Amino acid sequence: MSKILLAEDEEVLRMLIVDTLEDEEYEIDEATDGGEALELIHQNDYDLILIDYMMPVMTGLEVIEKVREIPDKSQVKIVMLSAKNQQTDKERVTHAGADYFISKPFSPMELVTKIGEILSD
Repeated sequence: MSKILLAEDEEVLRMLIVDTLEDEEYEIDEATDGGEALELIHQNDYDLILIDYMMPVMTGLEVIEKVREIPDKSQVKIVMLSAKNQQTDKERVTHAGADYFISKPFSPMELVTKIGEILSD
């Protein structure tokens, strides 16, 4: 079973994603802000991190940059979820070290499909 960290401060969206991914039999840990996400990343090994761009404490970009500096965590696949979908935003996300970008709003099945593709690589 693949283990995923979901870092999302919007409770309704977080619950929707968790329910969808648990139905697909993924193991999910949840963080409501960037600081909590980074703590969980230090404590656990994840197959994938789903992270919101705009969060309290630390932004998703800041978390990604810090994760990429952790030697034993630097290769984890990271997907940025964001309503900020201008080209400059996408470039910042790529520069920070995210592997993929999914624009909000997205369908739960779109997310499941993308996660399946990423984890099968």
